[in-house]
Amino acid sequence: MKIVFKDGTVSEATAEQELEVLRHTAAHILAQAVKRLYPDAMFGYGPATDKGFYYDIDLGDVKLTDDDLPAIEAEMKKIVKENLPVKPFILPRDEAIKLMSDRGEKYKVEHIGDLAPDEIISFYQQGEYIDMCVGPHLTYTKALKAFHLTAVSGAYWKNDQSNKMLTRINGVAFSTQEQLAEYEVQLKEAKARDHRKIGKEMHLFMTDDLIGKGLPMFLPKGYTIWQELENYIKEKERMLGYRHVLTPCVGTVDLYHTSGHWEHYRENMFPVMDVEGEQFVLRPMNCPHHMMIYANQMHSYRDLPIRIGEIAHDFRFEPSGTLKGIERGRHFCQNDAHLFVTPEQIKSEVSQVVDLIFDVYKDFGITDYRCVLSLRDPDDKVKYHQDDEMWEHAESALREVLTELGIEFTEEIGEAAFYGPKLDVNVHPAVGAEYTLSTCQLDFCLPAKFNLTYVDKDGSNKTPVVLHRAILGSLDRFIAYLIEETKGVFPVWLSPLQAKVLPVSEKSLEYAEEVYSILKNEGIRVELDDRNEKIGYKIRSARQEDKVPYMLILGAQEIESKTVSVRSRDTDETETMPLDKFIEILKCRIKERK
Repeated sequence: MKIVFKDGTVSEATAEQELEVLRHTAAHILAQAVKRLYPDAMFGYGPATDKGFYYDIDLGDVKLTDDDLPAIEAEMKKIVKENLPVKPFILPRDEAIKLMSDRGEKYKVEHIGDLAPDEIISFYQQGEYIDMCVGPHLTYTKALKAFHLTAVSGAYWKNDQSNKMLTRINGVAFSTQEQLAEYEVQLKEAKARDHRKIGKEMHLFMTDDLIGKGLPMFLPKGYTIWQELENYIKEKERMLGYRHVLTPCVGTVDLYHTSGHWEHYRENMFPVMDVEGEQFVLRPMNCPHHMMIYANQMHSYRDLPIRIGEIAHDFRFEPSGTLKGIERGRHFCQNDAHLFVTPEQIKSEVSQVVDLIFDVYKDFGITDYRCVLSLRDPDDKVKYHQDDEMWEHAESALREVLTELGIEFTEEIGEAAFYGPKLDVNVHPAVGAEYTLSTCQLDFCLPAKFNLTYVDKDGSNKTPVVLHRAILGSLDRFIAYLIEETKGVFPVWLSPLQAKVLPVSEKSLEYAEEVYSILKNEGIRVELDDRNEKIGYKIRSARQEDKVPYMLILGAQEIESKTVSVRSRDTDETETMPLDKFIEILKCRIKERK
């Protein structure tokens, strides 16, 4: 595959260059196609990505949807078939500005203004389309053989919320049609597992723009899963000595000035609310509230460790283009806790947190994950609290603890919290890129900012160390993870419906109502399908829509013998048994949480 550089040099692409160049050229062909279909379009950035490419475009009043993509893709295929040569050229700054101004490309003109005075400004042209770019690119459009447009989303110009929201068109590109076909199989699987799709079909949660973007609402069945997870993790935490609290969803701006979040996290917070001369914000995290709970009374070294836990409601102003169902929203609930410890207790408490993480993962069958020690970037003077000695101490302490515990981990610079290093446990979901599920952060910073103390053995006041930890992460994201891993086929103890009673006909309805009532009184999550439908339809509905673990099919034979015919979702086999035996089996499975 030949590629052309901005100085006009042509060479064979290396293996490392090939996909990058393919995808970058695909972005230019996309822009050319959009310009042909929407002549008033103005273009922002259009880079290659790990899987493909995108272009951020100002379409004025035109609102694109995914339904518009086939027409744009068809125009791209025409451009590819035209086999246009891709030609680079370089212009002085003033001529570059004039060219882009004459073509109505105000974003490109602004981009030129951001470049260093001595920056070489290069362009690539294919047919009537000219784009400012450093390259390299394919030499002819026909070399782009395998691509597909995937989605329309939104993105702020320069990723700045104060700028205009542009339309982002996303696509994928590969070297061969076979690679594209393989990717599309993966994409189909991803769509089948998408928690937003399954959540809607199973009536687990909903969103509505009238409520607000990124503000999901859990419906009764979804909230049932939520409650079970909350009970599950709180039970484990109580056994380990955690004490649970409830704190408000707002705090004063002064609270976040004290913690340092106002300085380091303000752009991710909702706007200030002025109330009776005080300024409040929706809280983006819970540590400042928990610091104040600790500060509410005196503590001795004998009191430590103090473990404060909360299922806490938090709010972060995420850009709308990043929102994704309950996986990433503007409101979420963290399985949060803060452990106030002495320096001597760091190792044992981190060890206990790690054990809890892996104990939970064992319960849920999570095996595909990796541990990351997230460190600060010492060159970043904005993101991180500036105290070199504190950082060196904290990073060394956490590294030493993880090494002594035998935890295998990699190190990543620039991923720490602003106040301290952390252990991130990143899971590899069934589809899509990995993300952090659990975390444990070591903090010497915030306890000092809040002047937290405890009385040590010698009577002196000492500053505790704080461990910030989240085991399930946010309940919202954990549920999204479970939905996509299981395709909505939850284990019995988590399933919104654990059994469904299916009368064969009206003649068995009275017995079905009796069975339903008994199961309900036993604490089983059960529904009665009394619709005037054939039994086959009811079974398919229970299995495919509700994904119910057990279906109780009741007809004349079951009425006569006072039994139930139980069809298992897992085996699709039917077994007839007394109702009390079924209740015993079901309760055992629920109790085991298998």
